[in-house]
Amino acid sequence: MLVILLPRDRVRQRGWRRALLAAVLAVVGHVFIGLLLVFLSNVTLHLPPPPHPPRKPGNSAVVLRGLSNDSWAKNRGEAPKVKEDRTVAVKKKEETPKPKPEESPKGQIVDVAKGNGEVDPNAKYIAESSNKVARETKAKEQTAFYKNAAPRRTSPTPEKADGHDPVERAQRSGNDGLGQDDRPLKESAQKLALEVPDIKHRSEVAMKMPDREGPGAAISNRTESEAVKGNSLRFNVQIGQAGEDGSEGRAGKAGALNLLPSPAVLDKVSGAAANDHLEADEGDGTFLNTREWKYASFFNRVKQSVGQQWHPQDQLRLRDPTFQVYGARDRYTLVQVTLTDQGHLKDVFVEKSSGLDFLDLEAVKAFERAQPFPNPPPGLLAADQTVHFQFGFFLEMSGRPGLQLFRSAD
Repeated sequence: MLVILLPRDRVRQRGWRRALLAAVLAVVGHVFIGLLLVFLSNVTLHLPPPPHPPRKPGNSAVVLRGLSNDSWAKNRGEAPKVKEDRTVAVKKKEETPKPKPEESPKGQIVDVAKGNGEVDPNAKYIAESSNKVARETKAKEQTAFYKNAAPRRTSPTPEKADGHDPVERAQRSGNDGLGQDDRPLKESAQKLALEVPDIKHRSEVAMKMPDREGPGAAISNRTESEAVKGNSLRFNVQIGQAGEDGSEGRAGKAGALNLLPSPAVLDKVSGAAANDHLEADEGDGTFLNTREWKYASFFNRVKQSVGQQWHPQDQLRLRDPTFQVYGARDRYTLVQVTLTDQGHLKDVFVEKSSGLDFLDLEAVKAFERAQPFPNPPPGLLAADQTVHFQFGFFLEMSGRPGLQLFRSAD
């Protein structure tokens, strides 16, 4: 075996060169691998995506997508509509006139009886029904305390009171009488007198064929009557009457409650002419030319409620008992009213003063006492869900104070 021995320094020099060569090769290898990775990544980005694997049978999500008119027509084999046709259709739809909102009629709203249905184009009054007359008149007697509007008062005995029942509670009255005499019931000393003369028996006469000519023509049939034994030679009847010694008493039974309503209460349930301030001559009743408005009934209910709560005569009597200080001219107060959609009073203020503060305040208080006014029609509600209207109070001072209400549509 041949062994070659090299010096130690030469062996060390060869080891250093090998290490340096290995390091260079390692750096070159890393650089080459890096460039190769970058190249492969760029190539991968430009490759087409791999095909999807076949779906396995089973449930899958379904998405619905709407089709346009053209796509639907194409699927059905129809020719798509031209865009001009749709433009024309949209244009015609836009040109369709919209219904105009109903306008409130102008004029004074009155409460009258049902009209005859005839329409007068020049009518200045608004009511629940149309009516046409030859001559407009107003009733001489008008009142705020009524139940049903009528041309004239239907109560047989007109009541001059203010409409309040003077009797607070039912009274026990009557003394078993038939009249209105405060004395107890007592028969008169004068009795019923009947005088009848004697009457003989009379037989029946019946002819089968009465003669029209000759002696038998004057004979007629008669019925049979019994004989009556009288007490006088003549027939005389004298009815006894209540004199100084007699009395019909007071109507009713003693100790029983008198439930008969007073005339003032009867006026409330009977008909009467409403106290509207009308520019018409007085006549036998209230007959006006009116135009029908479906919301007039609501304002008539408001008028009845407010009219029963308006008492200007009480305020005027406190300050002018003789009606000589403020009673020289008529007084008119105009207020602006706002109601909620539930009929409650939202606002009321004086738009035109009567010249007397206490009368203006009484008009405002009448609305406050009369509220609420239920069931306002939705057609009367404004954009802010309120009802606006004007209400007038007219106090007529000609002669004795007359109370009348006036109101007009806003």
